[in-house]
Amino acid sequence: MRSAFTLTDHTGRAVTEADFAGRWQLVFFGFTHCPDICPTTLAYMASVFDLLGDEADRVAPLFITVDPARDTVPVMAEYVSVFHPRLTGLTGTEAQVAEAARNFRTWFERTEDATAPDGYFMAHAGHLYLMRPDGAFEAVFLEGDQPPEALAEEIEMRIEKEDTAR
Repeated sequence: MRSAFTLTDHTGRAVTEADFAGRWQLVFFGFTHCPDICPTTLAYMASVFDLLGDEADRVAPLFITVDPARDTVPVMAEYVSVFHPRLTGLTGTEAQVAEAARNFRTWFERTEDATAPDGYFMAHAGHLYLMRPDGAFEAVFLEGDQPPEALAEEIEMRIEKEDTAR
């Protein structure tokens, strides 16, 4: 698995994984109309980034939507600003989002539901993917598996290990 995508960030700029080369990436797939997993996980990511201190500059926090029909650039810009100033929101066409999800080996599915906003919601995995500076897969985490302090320590340990290996 590799970090590979061609999407548009929340400022309207076209980006690929190459725009984050040389930095670790912490990637989460979700959507702005999500009632529970997404806001909880993004708040968790924000806590992790606050705890990373100086190492935070070496990690790119990425939120990739699985609902590009609703999650336009302006919607993503407003949404990510609520969580953390470092968080980058990514959207694109349905094909671009589907390709990114395939490259990360994650899944999502539109489910019709008359009680949901616009008549549907998006079922999706809730994983956080830690990708190495060269774009290779490093680890996967779930928000509920460890407190933010433990994940921040884990990321710092992996960065230090990478630095030592050089």
